[in-house]
Amino acid sequence: MDNQRRNFLLTSSKAMALASVGGIIWGAFLTGTRANEFILRPPAALDEDEFLRYCIRCGLCVEACPFDTLKLASAGSKIPVGTPYFIPRDIPCEMCSDIPCVPICPTNALDKNLVLSGDSLDINKARMGVAIVDNQNCVAYWGIQCDACYRACPLIGEAIKLEYKRNDRTGKHSYLLPVVDSEVCTGCGKCEKACITKKAAIIVMPRDMVLGEVGTNYIKGWDSGDEARLKDAKTKNLKENTKGVESYLNGEF
Repeated sequence: MDNQRRNFLLTSSKAMALASVGGIIWGAFLTGTRANEFILRPPAALDEDEFLRYCIRCGLCVEACPFDTLKLASAGSKIPVGTPYFIPRDIPCEMCSDIPCVPICPTNALDKNLVLSGDSLDINKARMGVAIVDNQNCVAYWGIQCDACYRACPLIGEAIKLEYKRNDRTGKHSYLLPVVDSEVCTGCGKCEKACITKKAAIIVMPRDMVLGEVGTNYIKGWDSGDEARLKDAKTKNLKENTKGVESYLNGEF
């Protein structure tokens, strides 16, 4: 009986030790994956912290995707396990008009309100990420004619535009440079997939990683809606400037 009891206690102790070690390793793993900010989520995903709170790792959005764009993160992928994501260079978002991955979400981790125009779903409102051009390695910036990303963009002429620029080196030719409008770009990644370079010279990044935020202390003077914020702003009377621009810049008022 004593030997049986001793063996039982020994086995139990080993099991508890393994469970503790496993818990530590798993906790460290989850911490590490949360630290990875380079993750592209499906259309209408909440901000990353909120998304991780609401996503129950059910995989319904992945099953609903007809193009196998979405994947479920596995252990070792440096992405929270079981959460949906996509890699544009492999399979970009095909911009389905009915956005089947969104309405099926049971917890609103993918919030259809973020992609609504009136009562209809509008994939053009998706903000999965934003395309960034590497102008050092984009061959268009070398003077080689290429408009692959421009042609692949589902919002051609809106999300990606071609900017004409004189080639001062030859004096005879013009550059056709891809320029991304970050307010229009959905982050679908079709441009990244289409890029002809060995490693894409236009890539989709999470918006909060690469876009700035102006704050409320600057006003777009050409935007009547934005300028309306000045309506109740307090102003002070300034003395007439008789000392010139330098005195103004030096705060001599």
